[in-house]
Order: sequence, then C-alpha cells, then structure tokens
Amino acid sequence: MNLRYFIDRPVLSIVISIVIVLMGGISLFSLPVEQYPDIAPPTINVFTSYPGANAETVQKAVIIPLEESINGVEDMTYITSSASNSGDASLNIYFKQGSNPDMAAVNVQNRVSTALSLLPAEVTKIGVTTMKQQNAELKTFALYSPNGKYDLQFLNNYMKINVEPRIKRIGGVGNMMLFGSNYSMRIWMKPDKMAQYKLIPSDITAVLEKQNIEAATGAFGENYDNAYQYTMKYRGRYSTPEEFGELVIRSLPGGKVLRLKEVADIELGDEAYNYTTEMNGKPAAMAMIYQKAGSNASQTINEIDKVLEEISKDMPEGLEFVTLNDTNHFLKASLKVVFHTLLEAILLVVLVVYVFLQDLRSTFIPAVSILVSIIGTFIFMAVAGFSINLLTLFALVLAIGTVVDDAIIVVEAVQARFDMGYRSSYMASNDAMKGVSSAILTSTLIFMAVFIPVSMIGGTSGEFYKQFGITMAVAVGISAVNAFTLSPALCALMLRPYMDEQGRVKDNFAARFRKAFNATFDVLSARYMRSVVLFMKHKWVMWGTMAVTILLLVLLMQTTKKGLIPDEDTGSVMISMDAKPGTSLMENKRIMGEVSRQVEKIPGIAYNASVTGYSFSGSGPSMGMFFISLEHWDERKEESRSARAVIDSINAFAPHVPDASLFAMTPPMIPGYGMGSGFELYLQDKLGGNLKDFKQVADNFVEALNQRPEIETAYSSFATDYPQYWVDIDAAKCEQAGISSSEILQTLSDYYGGNYVSNFNRFSKLYRVQMQASPEFRVTSESLNHIYVRTGDEMAPLAQFVRLTKTYGPQEVSRFNLYNSISISGTPAKGYSSGDALKAIQETAEQVLPDNYGYEFGGISREESQTTNNAVIIFAICLVLVYLILCALYESFLIPFSVILAVPCGLLGSFLFAQLLGLENNIYMQTGLIMLIGLLAKTAILQTEYAVKRRQAGMSLVQAAYFAAKDRLRPILMTVLSMIFGLLPLMVAHGVGANGCRSLASSVVGGMLMGTIALLLFVPVLFIVFQYWQEKIKPVQTSKKDADWAIQMELENLEKNK
Repeated sequence: MNLRYFIDRPVLSIVISIVIVLMGGISLFSLPVEQYPDIAPPTINVFTSYPGANAETVQKAVIIPLEESINGVEDMTYITSSASNSGDASLNIYFKQGSNPDMAAVNVQNRVSTALSLLPAEVTKIGVTTMKQQNAELKTFALYSPNGKYDLQFLNNYMKINVEPRIKRIGGVGNMMLFGSNYSMRIWMKPDKMAQYKLIPSDITAVLEKQNIEAATGAFGENYDNAYQYTMKYRGRYSTPEEFGELVIRSLPGGKVLRLKEVADIELGDEAYNYTTEMNGKPAAMAMIYQKAGSNASQTINEIDKVLEEISKDMPEGLEFVTLNDTNHFLKASLKVVFHTLLEAILLVVLVVYVFLQDLRSTFIPAVSILVSIIGTFIFMAVAGFSINLLTLFALVLAIGTVVDDAIIVVEAVQARFDMGYRSSYMASNDAMKGVSSAILTSTLIFMAVFIPVSMIGGTSGEFYKQFGITMAVAVGISAVNAFTLSPALCALMLRPYMDEQGRVKDNFAARFRKAFNATFDVLSARYMRSVVLFMKHKWVMWGTMAVTILLLVLLMQTTKKGLIPDEDTGSVMISMDAKPGTSLMENKRIMGEVSRQVEKIPGIAYNASVTGYSFSGSGPSMGMFFISLEHWDERKEESRSARAVIDSINAFAPHVPDASLFAMTPPMIPGYGMGSGFELYLQDKLGGNLKDFKQVADNFVEALNQRPEIETAYSSFATDYPQYWVDIDAAKCEQAGISSSEILQTLSDYYGGNYVSNFNRFSKLYRVQMQASPEFRVTSESLNHIYVRTGDEMAPLAQFVRLTKTYGPQEVSRFNLYNSISISGTPAKGYSSGDALKAIQETAEQVLPDNYGYEFGGISREESQTTNNAVIIFAICLVLVYLILCALYESFLIPFSVILAVPCGLLGSFLFAQLLGLENNIYMQTGLIMLIGLLAKTAILQTEYAVKRRQAGMSLVQAAYFAAKDRLRPILMTVLSMIFGLLPLMVAHGVGANGCRSLASSVVGGMLMGTIALLLFVPVLFIVFQYWQEKIKPVQTSKKDADWAIQMELENLEKNK
C-alpha cells in the first residue's frame, strides 16, 4: 500500500490509532497484576508420614521406594527429599521450565501409585499426597489474641474451620498452608491400667474398628403397601470424648463391662504436637496463602482482605488478624515507583523533543506516538498471556525513549523539507516519508529481531527475556505502524512552515527560540563535522580506538561482578534457628522467647512471629523460625532501618545466644526458588558411606567457605549428635515367651510413636482418632519397665525383650538426585555479588572435597550457575541476527560491518558504568545490553541508509558519508537524548525496587552515551572503508534522477561549489 494513502486519509489514520488505544485500555483492565511472572520451574511435592519412625527409618522404608519410582519422570530436572525424626517424608520434584504443572502432577502421581505396595501399612493408611507447589506467596497472616485469652489449639482450629474454607474459595488463591494441626481425638492410654486388664494397644484398635463405625440400616415399610415408611438411623461414629470414653472394651465377671475411660484419658487434642506458633510473644495461628498461576495478585489480595474483614466481624472478642507479609505492599510500592518513573520519563522525553523541534505542534506528534504505542502494547500482552509485572513495566519505561524515535524521524524529516523551502505541509509530509520509510522499517525490524529469538531461550533467563523483550519489541512495532499512518497524517494536518508565503520568518517565541537553538546547534555540528573529517583522514586512529575498546570490553566482562537478580528490600526478614541437638520443643520455645526479646529491640520492626519446630533446614523439636515484618518503606527511609541493617543487627547478637545458632536472610526475589535469598547447594556422598564421615567433610567445606572473602556466611544445620537409642529385640526371649518380634515392635510403636486408629465427625469436618501412651508414662528409657506386652495369658514388661543402646544420629536426613546430601546455605559478603560467591564455592570445592564427594546447586543458585554461561551466546545470537538482516537490506556482506563494529563501544560503556556505580552483571543488565545492541544498530542505520542513497545518486564515498553524517546528526541526537533522559528517573531511583531500576537503566545509559559517540565518529569512516571494498566486488550503479529531491539539491550545491 502506498504510504500516501494514509496522508490522503487522515481520519482513517486517526481512527486506527483510537481503536488501538481503546483496545489497549480494555486489555489493561483484564491483565493480571503480579510482582514477577511465574518463572520458577514447576515443582511437585510428595508428602507422607510414618508415625514414630526416626529419620533413617523413614528414608529407607518410605523415601527410597518413592524416589526410585518417581526418578526419571517426564521432563524432570532434579529431585530432592528429606526425612525427619518426627516421621515426616517429603520429596520435591523439579521440572523443566515451561512444563505443564498439571501433567507433571499426574505423571508423578502415577509413579507414586506404583510404589504404594512397597510402603509400610501405617504410611499407606495415612496416605501419600501429591500436589503442585504454588510458587508465588501472596500473604502471610496470623490470628492471635493480644491479651492471650485463647490458646493455640483454639486459634489453629478456628482458622481451619472458619477461615481456610472461605479463603480457598477465592478465585486467585492456589493454596493455603497452615502452621498448626487439626483437632484430633486423643486417646492417652494408661499402661499400668492396660496391664492390669491384660490389654495391649491393638485391643483398643480392634474395639474402635468394631464400634466406632458408620452403617446403613435401611427402612421400615419400604416396598410394601402401607401408610407410612420409617428410615432407621444409626448413631454412627462418636464425636465427643465422653462418648469415646463409654466404648466397651470387654465384659468383666459379675456382669460388669470395662470401658475405655477406665484404661485411658480421652480429650479433644491436636493431631500433632510438632509446632508451636507465636506472635509478639502470644499464641498465634499462622497461614501462608499462595497465588494461582495467571491470577491477578493485587486483586486476589484485596479479596482476601475483604473476606478477613467480614470474618473479623463475627469473631469472638479478643481475636484479631495481623498481616506479617503482604506481596501487595511491595507490589504497590514498586508499581508506584515505576508508574512515577513512567510519567517522569514521558515528560522528559517530550521536553527533549520540544528543545530540538522548537514547536508545540511538532512535539505533540511524538507525544501522541508514545501514548498509542504504550497503550497498544497491552493488547498483545493480553493475547500472549503476559501480566503487568516489574519486568513488563520496566520494558514499557525503556520503550518510551524508543517508540518516540520513529515519530521524531518523521517530524524531523518534514521540518527538513520546510527548511529547504517547502510551503505545503502535504507535499513536505509526502516527500519526507519517501525518504525515511525504508530506514524506519529496517531499524524497527532490527530492533524486534534482537529480542524475539532471544526470548525463545529456555529457563528462567529465557522467561525474563521473553516477558521483557517481546513487550519492548511489540511497543516498537506499534510505533512503526504509527509512523507510517498517524504521524505523517498529523504532520500534513498540523505542521506549518516557519516562513510565511512571502518568505519571511515568523516573529514569535518559537521562532526566536529556534533561531537561538539552531545557531548553537550549527556550532556543535561544525565541530562534529571537523572531527568526522579528522577520523576520515586518519583511519588508523579509529582502528586503534576500536582495538583498545574490544580489549577493555573483554577485561571488564571478566571483572564485573555477576549475579542473577539484585536483592531488594521486600519489607520482611526471616531467621532460621537451630538449638542444641536433643533440645525439647518446650526448651526450644524458651530459647526462642529470648531471641524474640532481642529482635524486638531492633528498630524498624512492626511484627515478629515465630514457629517452633520448623526451620529452613527441616522440622524437629530443636528447630525454629522467625518471620519478621518490617515497617512500611515510607517510615524507614534511613539506611539504619533497612532490611540489610536488620540482618546485621541480628548477626551481631546471634553469637551471644546460648545453645543456639541463628541464620538471617531476606525472602527470595523470585518466588519458588528456595526459602530465602543468598546461595544454596547440596553436598553429595556418591558412595553412600557413613553419615559421620560425611558430616566431617561438610564441616571442613563450610569452614573453608567461611575463610573466603566473597562469602559473608556459609551455614549448615546438619548434625549427627542428636541423642538417640538403638532398639534391639532379643529374638531368643521372644521365642521362649511365644511372641514375635513384630508384636513387640508394634506395641512399642503404639505406646511411644502413636497411631492413627479411627475417625470422627465434628464441626462439620472429619478428624482423626490418635492413640498413644500418656506423656508421663514415656519420659525416660526406664519407662520400658512399666509398659507391658501380652505373652499368652500373662503380661511381661517390654524391657524384658528390648535392649536399648545409647547412640547419636541426625535429626533429619536428605537426598539430592538419589544421593545422600547435606544442604549448605549462605550469603555473599558486602561488595561481592552472588556470582562471586558461586565462583568461590566452585574453587573451594575443587580444593577441599575428597574423591566420591560432589555438590550441586539448588534453587536460584542452580539457575544462576546455568544462566551466566548463556550471556556470551545470547549477545552473539543478537549480533548475528542484526548482521543478517543488514546483509539482506544492503545486498552486501560487507556494508553491515559499518553498523556492527560500533556496537562494542556501546557494550564497553555499559560495563564501564556498572564498574563505576558498583553494579553487577545480572539479568537486568543483560536485558539492557540486548536492547542496547538493537538501539545502536537502529541508530547507525539512520546514517548508513542515507549514505547508501547518496552514493547511489552519484556522490563520492567521502561526500556520501560526510553529508549522511551531517544530515542525521540532529535526529540521532534527538533519539539518543530522548532515550537517555527517559531513563534518568530509573537510573537515580531509590527506595523500593531501586536496585533493579539502576541495573537496567545504567547499562543502557552508559552504553548509549559511549555507543553514540563512537557511532557518530566511526560509522561514516567504516562506511567509506566497507563500501569501498564492496564496490571492488560489485561496482555501484548511480542514478541522479531517481534520487530524493533533497539529495538532488545537495548534488547541485556540490556542482556549484566546485
């Protein structure tokens, strides 16, 4: 279609833009809002429990059969597992980025079902759950009583019964995890009474199976010709402790019966007593809510808050909800910063355009182009399934300085026609479009080509490039459409020549400003042209400068700190605590109380919640964790109240906490990659040797890591000195007494480990009946003398058949890819990046680890170790694509080098700024570098395209390069300064999300500054060199009459000046 078509039909052009804006506005309100896209790999969790079993038994009996069945499931990347002394078994299976999580869950479930027959009966009775792990945490909140009126059991179950069902029904909620257990009917057996009546736990289990049942009892009068029909109802399962107490165990002489209440205490208790949770020193029920993929995080949290507010109205007096962590807080604060930056960038870009064009009408056209391009991008984001997140918003901020380029080129070309003497806006617009259309199309294709293939790279980095890059590419694509439709139409309608019909310059502010600006610009232009001529005469200076540039670039790429995602102050801090091995839950709670009092003294903390029995490294009575919610960012602008300062304060008092070790960190920047920020790795014992030897290797490795300057803290909570007992059964005595070893072990398990024996209904829910010896009967090993097993018609103490030997062992054992493993966590030291820490780990491992011991990174560290290797490949792909498109444009394999060779100077500028500002080469900077390649190539094309046309019109090589450089100076400076000024607000950002803003903007600003200087000075010379070589191969065909009118005028002036 002829571009004149849109100039002739301005209403059509305006309507097209209005439709784009309307559809973009509608799409904007339908897009989900989240902090980051769901870029963590799909993870499936398999969980079960083996009551009473220790960690090593759980690993052998439960973990290994499940692992061997699951290993190798389709698209799996790696598998981790952990088993604890509390009997819990957990496996996490990680899948390739982009795998369907629902299919992954189905495939894992199918593999699990094949292993069920290999698992102990107690495990299969409880069940093995397989579920998708939701990555993005939306909200963590607590229900507590500030005056301590309600106990933890009530709070946990109030949350379970009244809060959880309503929260789970909210559309955007993927899962809700509670730190606490359900109600359970606890049957606390009295071993002395049981022995008196010659009972063992299996007798109670049998009674429950017979009497605590539901039954269908039918009806009277059914299928018969009578007046009434009566349905019979059996009372069914019991529901209160009193009803369970009346269960008949056996008949006694004299017509009496033995009831359960006579041999056991029955109460409505907890299913498990593994955790206790507190908030500000008071009992609290805590819950974490996770986001469903593709939902609107902000909207979902608002709905959660609304539901919690409604529930609060009906709660008993003295209860209240407290938010510990809310993604909306960080999300809103981050989005607020980015939106402010967006507006500032638009104003600065418009200001730059006005300074160069000196006309409000001329400035209005690029401003409209920004609006249409940015809002129009939302249409594609909705179609592609993207969300409004920090990545896509950063892309739109950067796009502001880019999308304005095409409109600037059009307006500047029209103004250039006015300067030549055009009087008709229509003719000026029409001729201007003939001259710039190919440059706009080519530069747009170049820019889009840089991002689209890179977005096809897999993994987390690929998701980053995809969301960021395609958003940028689409915005620039829409700006090109705008440049071919709306911009020329508006130019023809709105722009007016600076001279009136008599050839006199209008006398107004714009004219006076234009005169002053042009005088200044002419001086700058003259100096610039003298520099270009100097480089044309002394080409060796250019080649030498480029050689030094490439050497410096290689050096800076090697020495710049590396990372994946810059850490940000998200408003929360976590502490993992490990007390001395063997510490009981109650003693651990006391220690955590001491730590909590220390934490409360730190400034900037709003709330402090704790979980006893759970930490980063697993679960157990000696472990604990703190969730610290900081005050709003507006209330703690001082560095001394930042998350980093809070962690430093915790690290300062941590060594003085007796009998405990503390490890503090912030949450991970990308949800789904581990518990916290910092690094994470797993040591592997590939021979499956002794755990004590493995522990020694791990301790040596951690000690060596802590000697490295790059690492602030390396930490492993794995310990093999938890006090334990070996249980040996005297098989000979068992045989003599006529009892089997399995009966001894079953009785031991029932009394000490507890057993899930039945169910009951209450509060409209189904709960478990748990049976165990009363706590006072199982305090020490001597209690075996008072626990009895039945041998025929007599009772004998378990101590007669069981021999205990003191030993030591681990609280929890873990595996990584089917090898025994020990997890090590840590944080980089100040002044070092996560990439420096990973490199230090690799070097230390080579020096310290013995043969048959290895390591693998996990979580975000695994992704980073794989991603950093991609950077060079990514840049190479970008440059090759730019080169190939230019080859197709110029029908030459040589001329594109005049564009490509200017790019290293821009990359040098990016790395130089990173070094000067202390930034790291992370995924934000790499995204900026990819964009920079496209921007510099796009800008260089403006020169080479004009030079080629002038050469084809008959100018000499030097003349063509000289006039192209002179004519394109103004639009190049406009586009570059628009980009730089558009990024200044990001570059000087502070507060929430500032580190990411600075990394991204600084790389582009530094690259554009140095790249543009190199481009302006080197590209004319490079064009002369490569065009000369090209003409040696294929001589140029010149034709003056086919040239643009402006070029013809330049040729005529050259003829006159000869």
